[in-house]
Amino acid sequence: MHPLIEELLTPVDHLTAETSAVDVGGFEAMITVPELSWCHVGHPCQVVSVGQAITATILDVDPVRERVSLSLTDLHDDPVPLLAAKIGQTVLGRVTELVPFGAFVRVEEADRTFAGLVHDSDLFAGRTDDLRRSIQVGQALRVAIVDVDPVERRTTLSRRHAAPQS
Repeated sequence: MHPLIEELLTPVDHLTAETSAVDVGGFEAMITVPELSWCHVGHPCQVVSVGQAITATILDVDPVRERVSLSLTDLHDDPVPLLAAKIGQTVLGRVTELVPFGAFVRVEEADRTFAGLVHDSDLFAGRTDDLRRSIQVGQALRVAIVDVDPVERRTTLSRRHAAPQS
């Protein structure tokens, strides 16, 4: 989506489970979770905090409903197409969430941030019965980029296929 104006600097007013709200000239402007980050976001507080000054683009203005839609993602290139060229490369990331079938890992590089799933079968060479005892949220992991699905916006990572640290 093309923004109406390039950038707007404003503080975050309040957060809900689905949105971040800011005041834009008397209108309450909203940033929905998908517009906060190219990465999976469970709650807006994972990206912004109340009082934080943010730069966003205006996507839409609805004067009848007195709504303004903003985006943080429009300020950055979509990392998914760039990741396809990195398949096979090893990167360093941090575990952000443990799920019954693996771990989500967030990788922050100079020009992009992305997250992917490391399936439990790709976390260890052998079988581990209790993933939560072996891996912790916040732990750094070297992972290989194994697959990128641009349609579903999914990145598959592997700890077992990561190049050893030199």
